[in-house]
Amino acid sequence: MSVPLLPAWTDAEGAARVRALFAEALGGEPDGVWAAPGRVNLIGEHTDYNDGLCLPLALPHRTFVALRARPDRTARLVSAQEGAAPGGAAGRRAVREVDLDGVGPAGSAGAVDGWPAYPAGVAWALAGDGHPVPGFDVAVDSCVPYGAGLSSSAAIECAVAVALDGVGGLGQAGPDDDAGRARLAAACVRAENEVAGAPTGGMDQAAALRCRPGHALLLDTSDGSVTQIPFDLAAAGLALLVVDTRAEHRLVDGQYARRREVCESAAAVLGVASLRVVADALAAGTTTLTDVLDRLADDEQRRRVRHVVTEIERVRALVRVLSAAPGAALTGTALAEAGALLDGSHASLAADYEVSCDELDVAVTAARAAGAHGARMTGGGFGGSAIALVDAASAAAVADAVERAFAAAGFARPEFLVAEPAGAAAPVG
Repeated sequence: MSVPLLPAWTDAEGAARVRALFAEALGGEPDGVWAAPGRVNLIGEHTDYNDGLCLPLALPHRTFVALRARPDRTARLVSAQEGAAPGGAAGRRAVREVDLDGVGPAGSAGAVDGWPAYPAGVAWALAGDGHPVPGFDVAVDSCVPYGAGLSSSAAIECAVAVALDGVGGLGQAGPDDDAGRARLAAACVRAENEVAGAPTGGMDQAAALRCRPGHALLLDTSDGSVTQIPFDLAAAGLALLVVDTRAEHRLVDGQYARRREVCESAAAVLGVASLRVVADALAAGTTTLTDVLDRLADDEQRRRVRHVVTEIERVRALVRVLSAAPGAALTGTALAEAGALLDGSHASLAADYEVSCDELDVAVTAARAAGAHGARMTGGGFGGSAIALVDAASAAAVADAVERAFAAAGFARPEFLVAEPAGAAAPVG
């Protein structure tokens, strides 16, 4: 059995696809084409909304947008991932229309239904920051797997953000302007939280706008600062295999919000602004995990806190391993330590945070049994994807083993891709 890997489109291929969609559905030519990557998180799950640390990298798989400014306050939107227009010509995509002056938070009279909430929310957030955002026509196409926990929504937001920056002359998306890109990321987070109604943290948007090729991004969500961590697995003969379990990943069904609420309530009981304060105290040796957990009477709070504070420490530990043994030096003890940290993260997410599922657990177990150095679920959970740190030469064999395990369990056939650290959102044509 040979398992095909999901390919990433080249910039030329993605631009050609989205230009063709634009011409067909919206007519004429766009002002340009921009793209933003999906992301995979090496470690640091559910830490971002706790002021913690996380370590994502940008995928070579990207969302492409062709966008043209309009002289009015209307947005017309079409996506290759949405179904054909009812009653329209065969295969013709539905064009959605949004009055940008009427956009408001989810649940309000100005709520936007479906995927247009992401681009419309970005325009709303940028306008709220005082930027002169025009109306626009936009076509979207993507090779970031939808529902896989690889931040397809943030890829849409960030591609639209750099597109609006380009056509509107906002001056925030220069390739070396990290401060400007951080401001764009913050606007995209507001779009997702308030207009799309998904209470995520800021990791996904930071990765899409601030990652660099060949690096993972150490993001400190307490202050938004980033450090580029070299991550050249190919030089060590390694690969990061991503398993899309096809168990759909959803963040707006209340489970994600519940985890966030419990963390915030636990922080209030502990008398701290966020659980990061607790993690820092543990790292400094001024308290112990037992002492902290003993102050929480609620078992759910204890388990959620234990995951968050130990996960923040796992991020620190993996950064130490990568920084001490970058690239080809990630062998022997360093490789074993990295793998153990991935394994520990998954165990904590499954048992204490309870965001894994049968498909994710099977993927992780099968990958390890087939020789992966370490494996874990990645993303928000409740479905989505897992990652496995493997020898590059054995990536296909590990994928075969996972596929066989899924077949034996009666699950849908998974999909696979290799995560190679890529660059951030940018114009591509």
